[in-house]
Amino acid sequence: MPTVEELYRNYGILADATEQVGQHKDAYQVILDGVKGGTKEKRLAAQFIPKFFKHFPELADSAINAQLDLCEDEDVSIRRQAIKELPQFATGENLPRVADILTQLLQTDDSAEFNLVNNALLSIFKMDAKGTLGGLFSQILQGEDIVRERAIKFLSTKLKTLPDEVLTKEVEELILTESKKVLEDVTGEEFVLFMKILSGLKSLQTVSGRQQLVELVAEQADLEQTFNPSDPDCVDRLLQCTRQAVPLFSKNVHSTRFVTYFCEQVLPNLSSLTTPVEGLDIQLEVLKLLAEMSSFCGDMEKLETNLRKLFDKLLEYMPLPPEEAENGENAGNEEPKLQFSYVECLLYSFHQLGRKLPDFLTAKLNAEKLKDFKIRLQYFARGLQVYIRQLRLALQGKTGEALKTDENKIKVVALKITNNINVLIKDLFHIPPSYKSTVTLSWKPVQKVEIGQKRATEDTTSGSPPKKSPAGPKRDARQIYNPPSGKYSGNLGNFNYERSLQGK
Repeated sequence: MPTVEELYRNYGILADATEQVGQHKDAYQVILDGVKGGTKEKRLAAQFIPKFFKHFPELADSAINAQLDLCEDEDVSIRRQAIKELPQFATGENLPRVADILTQLLQTDDSAEFNLVNNALLSIFKMDAKGTLGGLFSQILQGEDIVRERAIKFLSTKLKTLPDEVLTKEVEELILTESKKVLEDVTGEEFVLFMKILSGLKSLQTVSGRQQLVELVAEQADLEQTFNPSDPDCVDRLLQCTRQAVPLFSKNVHSTRFVTYFCEQVLPNLSSLTTPVEGLDIQLEVLKLLAEMSSFCGDMEKLETNLRKLFDKLLEYMPLPPEEAENGENAGNEEPKLQFSYVECLLYSFHQLGRKLPDFLTAKLNAEKLKDFKIRLQYFARGLQVYIRQLRLALQGKTGEALKTDENKIKVVALKITNNINVLIKDLFHIPPSYKSTVTLSWKPVQKVEIGQKRATEDTTSGSPPKKSPAGPKRDARQIYNPPSGKYSGNLGNFNYERSLQGK
């Protein structure tokens, strides 16, 4: 094993040789042997090996292996020095191998080391993006779970920091191609990260690009298969996929396929849905997603069938007025429960699809249904007015900090919900029913309408798997699920506003 002095002497030989450095193979071999020495020798070898690497292609494998040994040394200072120098080995056909090595080194628990690996990966990305991606995706597809996880997170956080000249159209196409391979077998969390990666690519910002992403999500959601409401993994996969699809929809990228699936497969099974997420109102989450998507439907083959299913589900939450006894009081013991959050979602969805078939309620076949519906609407509207008055009274004069209490936040959202329902009911009371009004869903930020802009549509209401298998993703069950938007949305489905207000 060479001593420190011998390493410096052979370094001097190589440094002084200038253009003839390649003729001193023996001197370079002495430096390679430095990896077998003590701490000082290893530190020198970690610096000297990469410096002359390019001059000895016949020793390339030996040099890379020697540096890799140093990257795995027990001494953290040696590891850090070796990792810092790794990008110097990333030349020609060696680059994918260096990228592969660096990706494996992402598993380190040393924060300084981890940052060095990230910086090294970014530096070789700028040298050769395609070669670097080859190493990264190789480990994502075949590496250990911890390496796979960190490689995916590297892509999801670092790609957006790279300049346009690095992320060319050709590079982005490679990312899409490789990502599709990975998406054949992912966890829920991985799927969300890959959608973040892909939706950030410039080439997929176009209408056709967004359409590609929607088709990719639809494939992951398994919309061709029969929905199984009793399988929590199946339910979870559908909702995660749909949440990723919703921000992609627009007037040019339609939600029709998803809305049809929800109307045909999910709504009829709404009360049977199961979820692995404790405390989640799964029914309300489904209805919120449906409402957000309903604004972006294109031509729909089964429009009337879907409207009928929506209408039937809406009726379940809009009770008939209780029968009166002979003394004029209610024959029942209590008033029907009004579930405002559910009704807002269903009424909004029906209102959006109804625009496409305005004669649905006035068709002769539906005459009796319309009569029954208006009785329910009238009864619901009466109860609605009571709650709106109580909520306004409770919030009257409250500003600033007073509105930030949990109680008042719930009341503010409740007022948005009831006001929305009120606007939509007024539309449906028209003769014939109208579908012209626009509302902003209670959990969505209010959209400012610019002067001169037509208030024609509610297209601004867009919100936010996994291996195709009935049992959910093949990879381990590291599922992640985002709760419904809005901190208080989960509390409003069965909220008794009247009791809450009177009890304060």
